[in-house]
Amino acid sequence: MELKKGPALARRTVLKGGASLAGAAALGRVGLRSAWADETPIGTWPAGVSGSTVFIGISVPRTGTYAVPGEDELKGYELAIEHVNDGHPIIRKMAPKVTKGLLGKKVIYGVADSEAKPNVAVQNCSKFIADNKAMMLTGSCSSAEAVANNKLAQREKVIYLPGVSGSNDTTGKDCVRYSFRTCFYGQTSSAALSPVLLKNFGQNKKVAYLTPDYTYGHTVQASMQEYLKKGGWTTQTNQVAPLGAPDYSSYLLNIANSGADIFININWGNDAVQSIKQANGFGILKKMPLVIAYSVPFVARDVGPELMQGVFTATDFWWTIEDKYPLAKMFVEEFRKKYNYTPDWSAEAGYMQVASWARMVSEAGTFNPVEVIKTYEKGEHFDSLVGEVWFRPQDHQLVRPVIVQRGKKPSEMKSKDDYWETVEILPGEPLMQAPDAFGCKLGPYT
Repeated sequence: MELKKGPALARRTVLKGGASLAGAAALGRVGLRSAWADETPIGTWPAGVSGSTVFIGISVPRTGTYAVPGEDELKGYELAIEHVNDGHPIIRKMAPKVTKGLLGKKVIYGVADSEAKPNVAVQNCSKFIADNKAMMLTGSCSSAEAVANNKLAQREKVIYLPGVSGSNDTTGKDCVRYSFRTCFYGQTSSAALSPVLLKNFGQNKKVAYLTPDYTYGHTVQASMQEYLKKGGWTTQTNQVAPLGAPDYSSYLLNIANSGADIFININWGNDAVQSIKQANGFGILKKMPLVIAYSVPFVARDVGPELMQGVFTATDFWWTIEDKYPLAKMFVEEFRKKYNYTPDWSAEAGYMQVASWARMVSEAGTFNPVEVIKTYEKGEHFDSLVGEVWFRPQDHQLVRPVIVQRGKKPSEMKSKDDYWETVEILPGEPLMQAPDAFGCKLGPYT
């Protein structure tokens, strides 16, 4: 099923044990186990599991500058939901207690276009809560969306799982009890990528940054600057552009004339594609090596391998790691079979969130969000598409490896999708800052 974006809704009021909710909920729970009658409703629980299904609300960009990774992410969600309902071997490896569906219920979902706008994303998720009694909300390609929905999730006591969100703030100062992130973020990508840059380009370089003007861009730029400073690298210019800028000429002219040695592009989605193409037109890529601070799904395909050869970046997932991780190989095969193309890390992000949630629900033995959250917070290690991972209880961040890549020359590509060489796969835990370093305070369960 698919839900189109509707008008803004007022916040759904959460009633804690009031007579009106008790009467309405009782009608929806006829025939369910009597133990529920003694437990206080919270968020959409238990109303959201009163029937034979459980609903996930998915809000992702399907139009605008982040539409391409948004569609890839959506396909990752859809495949994971199908696999949960079928009891697929990939899901069973990640969540051994899943059989078919979750706790005897079929997982269904709705999709809405966030346009990569935080206010639209919140409207979408508010509607999923009010209309569908969603037990889980997910999706984002912009950290501004993720941060906004974090606040909604905490207020409404409904679990929200960001899809793609690279800002330090998502599990930093804007963390909440009701949200968990599986992808890594600016600090970890910078900690992994910076030593590789220092090794390959040397000390005391001058950097020109092109930075999108929102939480993702600012935190990634700050992290890159902090780690590169260890090698004497300095910031020659930091050009800050709005999300979805139609033309980068003025910013690129300043970069071209800055005297920088290295060009680090922090833009994402179509903004990255367009700014790289325009930078090439300005002759910047002939003067300065290009670095992409955080991997952009499909950027090599969309700008061409000629411009990506020799470019360094850090990513969550790339299909050739299937040689190292058996579940990655199974995932890529299943994805190709269903969608007829090779997934990027945005699809892996969607799949990982649903699979991790299925694990926690099945381990908890209930959809009660407090019990599910506490199961996440046990920090148990489990197998995944990128090997053994676990969630840190202090900030709800997944500990996972970081992959450093370099763009291949066209002559080195072994297939049409073989754009990147894996330089290193680094364990995540030594790269990550202390859980409280960015001001995370999770907030209450109830």
